[in-house]
Amino acid sequence: MRNLLIGLLAAVGVLGSCKPKELPRVVPQEVMKQVYEEIKTPFKYGLVLAPEDQSKKIDCPTVFQKDGQWYMTYFIYDGRGYETWLATSDNLLDWNELGKVMAFSDDSTQWDQNQKAGYPSLQDPKWGGSYELQQYDGKYWMPYFGGSSTGYEAGLLSIGMAYTDGDPTKPHQWDRVDQPIFKATDEDARWWENSTIYKTWVLKDDSKIIGYPFVMYYNARGDSINPKKGAERIGMAVSNDMVNWERFGEDPVINHHKGISGDAVIQKIDDVWVMFYFGAFWPTRKDHDAFNRFACSYDLVNWTEWEGDDLIAPSEPYDNWFAHKSYVVKNDGVVYHFYCATNRDQERGIAVATSKDLGKSQIEYVRKPGNGDTELK
Repeated sequence: MRNLLIGLLAAVGVLGSCKPKELPRVVPQEVMKQVYEEIKTPFKYGLVLAPEDQSKKIDCPTVFQKDGQWYMTYFIYDGRGYETWLATSDNLLDWNELGKVMAFSDDSTQWDQNQKAGYPSLQDPKWGGSYELQQYDGKYWMPYFGGSSTGYEAGLLSIGMAYTDGDPTKPHQWDRVDQPIFKATDEDARWWENSTIYKTWVLKDDSKIIGYPFVMYYNARGDSINPKKGAERIGMAVSNDMVNWERFGEDPVINHHKGISGDAVIQKIDDVWVMFYFGAFWPTRKDHDAFNRFACSYDLVNWTEWEGDDLIAPSEPYDNWFAHKSYVVKNDGVVYHFYCATNRDQERGIAVATSKDLGKSQIEYVRKPGNGDTELK
């Protein structure tokens, strides 16, 4: 994709003499439309990873590349909680499981004993770029949400940080910082994150556009009056060293007031930052339960939401309930939109849609009657 609507950006003062602090707060709809045309994936290929039976659920893809090979981390839920797994692919369509990178702990004193849901970070943010993980301080980094309760996203979930000086493409247990970075029970927890915390995504911004090299987006549930009934929203944190973090701003950057807005992943198309995220149970949306959207920004703080069609929405037997939790890459001119696919039987796996018709997957869910009664989101 060539430089994105240079004339429009120059007209609103984004290019040329404009200083970072003068960047527009709103991305023009003409630019939003151009981004949509670049990232849309109308062809659903189907499932690329499915559980061996309905007692397990596969969730939350993160895709990266190393030495010309593709890798994906994802979660498996087995009734106890989340563990983080690794798979590999030559072509982004056929995936082979490699093993775990974050597993349950036997030590009942550990705060994250039964939940370890990781997202490899510091990825090359350039759209259509290398998609390689970058190191900091000689290590690869993986923020995660963890907890000690058993069950599907049960109990108090908090943000932790894992790291390794080994090869991120080899299945091995990553080391972890001893204590959580953020908890919903922290004294400085904001009004929208005072119940529990979910997905994290950490971006390395060499330009330090907001004054820090590391920028975290995460979604949390909360409400100043009744936390357990609060909505789920996306907010920010910042760091200079990947270990010590501080909350950024008082309010979320994506907020639909009801339901869920979550699981942000950030890439940059020319001069525009693009946030892929999902929505669910919005009062204004009666057509689908969960769907993938996007927003754009010039400054990583003020985000303009796309007002047009969903990037991904339920439509097929394998995703007719939820089609959500994006991970999008562009490779050799083709856009691949990986997402979590959940059907009305509560079977859950990873599917992909593409910008070109690449055929149909032969992978299907394995049905075992009597399972699949876990309440999911």
